[in-house]
Amino acid sequence: MAYLVGTDEAGYGPNLGPLVISATVWRIEDGASTHDLYKLLRRAITAKPPPRTVTRSRRVVLADSKTVYSPDRGLALLERGVLTMLAVAGRPVGTWREAWQALAPESLIELDREAWSAGYDAPLPADDRCGEVAKAAERVRAALAEAGVELIDVRSRAIFASRWNSLLDEGTKGAALSNLTFELLCAMLRKFDGSAVSVICDKHGGRNRYQALLQPHVGEWLVEVYGESRRESMYRWGPDGGRTQVCFRPRAEAHLPAALASMASKYLRELAMRAFNAFWCARVPKLRPTAGYPRDARRFKRAIEPVQAELGIEDVHLWRVR
Repeated sequence: MAYLVGTDEAGYGPNLGPLVISATVWRIEDGASTHDLYKLLRRAITAKPPPRTVTRSRRVVLADSKTVYSPDRGLALLERGVLTMLAVAGRPVGTWREAWQALAPESLIELDREAWSAGYDAPLPADDRCGEVAKAAERVRAALAEAGVELIDVRSRAIFASRWNSLLDEGTKGAALSNLTFELLCAMLRKFDGSAVSVICDKHGGRNRYQALLQPHVGEWLVEVYGESRRESMYRWGPDGGRTQVCFRPRAEAHLPAALASMASKYLRELAMRAFNAFWCARVPKLRPTAGYPRDARRFKRAIEPVQAELGIEDVHLWRVR
């Protein structure tokens, strides 16, 4: 057997709300590739979202979160995909806080330090058009069993404003994203010592060279460069028979492991913004919620400033400087 891993993030550009990075791990028969998974699992999973007027699909949609979610389309497709795959992985969730516990337990302590999420909870699914998750999970499990594929894990890390700002004091935004991704990736890889692992990652800020950033995270092994270009940057390390290969490609979300990572990241970020908006909208009359992206974030920040000052919440805990 071999393992496929995909990573992706959501929230790299906003000023408000967390950056979320996720990784998914799949066990497959030797010789399969990331290109095979959609074909192998086509009975239950598709990369093609239905028309925007349709909120449900018999097959679970797992694709780049940008195609699955938009404010116009709503949360239903994104939520159905993530909740279904969590159920498949043996971690069904029914509340906001359970979703964080299932995906990002290491982030819960920091989450509860945020004024807007401390003590917050809400039932899930948040979108009542999500559909029956249990039945979808049954179909996916059957397809996985037939194909000889297993979803081993889905894990996320959330990086909140204060930590993100401190990381940017020490280096560039792109390097911070890479190092945070490699922290999560290598923590997961340590569970599979001695097994062949193939990792697909989206390019980080257009970067083509990753060896110097990867090397401190992989221990005693030398990270070998097998190509660095705009199309693909590839690296390998580890013992014979248990090598780890990492490929960075534009649009890595075209591969199922990275697609699910993209969706998990986006879903957790959307859940975080629900708590954030609920907190501030309850305290500032007629305040419109925000997605946290720069132009609208500045509007939102101006509107909450008087209450923020009253509550003694410093900008470093609220506003991501880049």
